[in-house]
Amino acid sequence: MDTIETRTTDSNASRLLHKLPSRLHHYAYVVRDHEVNRRFFEDLLGIPLVATWCEKNYSAEVQREVEFCHTFFGMADGSALAYFQYADPEHNEMTHAEKPAKIGRYDHIAFKAEPETYEELKRRLEAAGEKYRESNHGYCKSIYVASPDGLIVEFTQDPDDVAEIDAIRRADAHSELARWLSGDRRTNNELRGRAI
Repeated sequence: MDTIETRTTDSNASRLLHKLPSRLHHYAYVVRDHEVNRRFFEDLLGIPLVATWCEKNYSAEVQREVEFCHTFFGMADGSALAYFQYADPEHNEMTHAEKPAKIGRYDHIAFKAEPETYEELKRRLEAAGEKYRESNHGYCKSIYVASPDGLIVEFTQDPDDVAEIDAIRRADAHSELARWLSGDRRTNNELRGRAI
């Protein structure tokens, strides 16, 4: 979805935000090794490290002060992927998921990539021998790659007709959700697999 405009109707005017948040600020994740993570995101994928914050605060979970480092890798719009690493091994271990889903590919974060960026990312991954998955959803196409700590990162390229597609889905978003929830599970994605 390229952009979302808020439509005001009598039924939703009072429950929706007057002005939507402007963009993703950051998405945070805990890593075991900042340098391994930096090499993956900056050296391999080419996404720059833009900030490193070294801090300390009290952790109620371990009942003591813990030192941590918080790194940010920047996107063109100012948003970022952010990562925590704790110096306290007990606290660091407590912040990792104990049991990831058997099929973990649905838990991911996605970034919009222009065609030239999308193709460069594929070349970088292939040159490094890094495994990735590509999927043509019809309304976009995506590359999925896992970071060293298992975060699935998606890079999505929109088709030329993205505004037209978004308008159609925006118009029937509520009725399609109601249809699916009522048990009618017919697909409404006739675009899957088309040339993008």
